[in-house]
Amino acid sequence: MQDTPVYLVTGFLESGKTTFVQQTLMDKRFCEGERILVLLCESGEVELDPTKFAGADIYLEEIDSVKDLSPEKLIILQKKHNATKILVEYNGMWQLSDLFGAAPEHWIIGQQILFFDTTTFAAYNQNMRSLVVDKIQSADMIIFNRMAVGADYTELHKIVRGLSRMAAIIYENVNGETTYDEIEDPLPYDMEAPVIVIEDRDYALFYRDLCENLPAYHGKTVQFKAMVAKEKSLGTGWMFAGRHVMTCCADDIQFSAMICKWGRSDDYKNYDWITVTGEIQVKNHKVYAGEGPVLTAQKVEPASEPNPAVATFY
Repeated sequence: MQDTPVYLVTGFLESGKTTFVQQTLMDKRFCEGERILVLLCESGEVELDPTKFAGADIYLEEIDSVKDLSPEKLIILQKKHNATKILVEYNGMWQLSDLFGAAPEHWIIGQQILFFDTTTFAAYNQNMRSLVVDKIQSADMIIFNRMAVGADYTELHKIVRGLSRMAAIIYENVNGETTYDEIEDPLPYDMEAPVIVIEDRDYALFYRDLCENLPAYHGKTVQFKAMVAKEKSLGTGWMFAGRHVMTCCADDIQFSAMICKWGRSDDYKNYDWITVTGEIQVKNHKVYAGEGPVLTAQKVEPASEPNPAVATFY
């Protein structure tokens, strides 16, 4: 089938998702005479009013359970209405991976907008941290609404930027006035230094920025503390250099590393700690199944384990 743009609206119950979806479907610039399938994954106090939609070819379908998400069902719904555009109002209590895993291959995420009710955000962030992280990490735009007039949004900014440097952030107060987040977040290391030294506390931020802004690191020489990981399939002179990174809780700890070329890799074994200095180049490599950061080590020395050994964003 032809590629189909998907617009994803996420957030917890009563965060303003349905109001935004209603406004979007009343906008002729969004509808433009297309056949639009709207997938409703949550029922709140506000309901959509189809009589106010800007187009006649807008079709609503409810997804009652995350178990109902499957490529087969989603394709059936799209074919049923011959839809050329998809709008999803997603349940905040469902992991996004369930949707992404079920989405047909021809569904292309065009934009992901995330809503938070500021009056309840702190409770969700404290008690359902993994769900908050899940939504923030891939959002293109994050809207904090129902803020008190004149409220300081610094802490909200820190929470978002601890997880995503790319998302646009908008604050909307109870009077409907909006403010765009323009706080600058300089990296904690000098990208123009001859050797970019990554302190132990900054590894998680470094690795995330490396993944999000890979071209910016091409040709840069970096130095950081890392754990060695080796696989026979890599062959002689190759190893992984990285650290375990925790985003929100122990369950999501992942080994975040890059492939490293070092002629004396046999000097080290799995789980050894090293300080590595080397040049990053963006290259195709089999471990990435495409392009990724390839570190050519210039110097490798034994190192002590950092404290804590697991890197975090804050």
